[in-house]
Amino acid sequence: MIIGVVIFLLIYHAFLSYIGWNLWKGIKVFFPQAGRSALLIMSALLLIAAWSMFFRFRFSEYAWSHWVSGIWLILIYLMVFILPPTNIVVLFLKRFTQIARIKLIRGAALAVVALTVLLMSLGFYNAYSPVVRTYDIAIDKPALDGRSSVKIVMAADMHFGALSGPAHARRLVERINEIQPDFVLFPGDLVDDDIVQYVKQGVPEILRGIEAPVYTSLGNHDRIEAGDTELIRTLEDSGMNLLYDEVISEGLPFTLVGRKDRTDKQRMSIAELVAQADPASPIIMLDHQPYELDEAEAAGVDLDVSGHTHRGQVFPGGLITNRIYENDYGYLQKGQMHSIVTSGYGFWGLPMRLGTRSEITVINVSFQ
Repeated sequence: MIIGVVIFLLIYHAFLSYIGWNLWKGIKVFFPQAGRSALLIMSALLLIAAWSMFFRFRFSEYAWSHWVSGIWLILIYLMVFILPPTNIVVLFLKRFTQIARIKLIRGAALAVVALTVLLMSLGFYNAYSPVVRTYDIAIDKPALDGRSSVKIVMAADMHFGALSGPAHARRLVERINEIQPDFVLFPGDLVDDDIVQYVKQGVPEILRGIEAPVYTSLGNHDRIEAGDTELIRTLEDSGMNLLYDEVISEGLPFTLVGRKDRTDKQRMSIAELVAQADPASPIIMLDHQPYELDEAEAAGVDLDVSGHTHRGQVFPGGLITNRIYENDYGYLQKGQMHSIVTSGYGFWGLPMRLGTRSEITVINVSFQ
């Protein structure tokens, strides 16, 4: 463990030095008079930025610490993809063209800045401008209350806090109320690791504006310790019905199963939970992480809704999640069971999405 941390820090700071070298080259080409003092200031600022993600945990009660960390993570992510190709192109042009060195470096620096701004803007737009995805499914069972269909809104991975704040929460409430669902399901990760910013940003009051019954389960970022009821109380104060390894059907057209997250080793198995339900009723399960689909199908679950994957959130993350999960995004049918995984309404770590989009999911369910 210690060796792994040391190796990570060495690689991290080596790449940081690489960024600093490129940054200094860009500064010198535009400001040739910049000297040792400017280099020291640049290096100090770069080090502070590099450690900002660790400061976030030390100063989590302050929104600025989350934003500084998030912006830095965006920049270092983009530099991984922008700087190496740029350096290769510059070397190639130096070797095989007669372009003046200073003109070449200035052009490369401006290109890096322009591409960084463009990708950051696109990433912010994808993160904060949700789309609505719609799925139509049929469950070959009668509804408990005799209705023929139901409209469900499902959203996960809001990560409400400093970055996914009140404006994003209001956007969610407005879109849900425009859709006018019969029920709302939130399968986990409503909170970004702790409830400090969730409460401080006034998110509970905003979510109480949802005009439909809301049911939620917990995710791996909805941190809860044994015996700790603060998170549960806070979510319930937000107008939600929290299902914590629970099964309910009273007043519903279906049986609703809400699992604890996979990180909770004490959680019940799918079979144990579904055994509490009437197998003749439509069974819908909220399970934050889309594992154990075979077990869900075998237990008689009709609809399994999940999040967690973010569909990778930023390229090439989707290529990785696609290898890890049987269904990392979208719709999959296994026998009689329907699995729907959302890419998430929010984001984690860096406030951007590239190759994915923030989304709200509408599920139109018809019964026998």
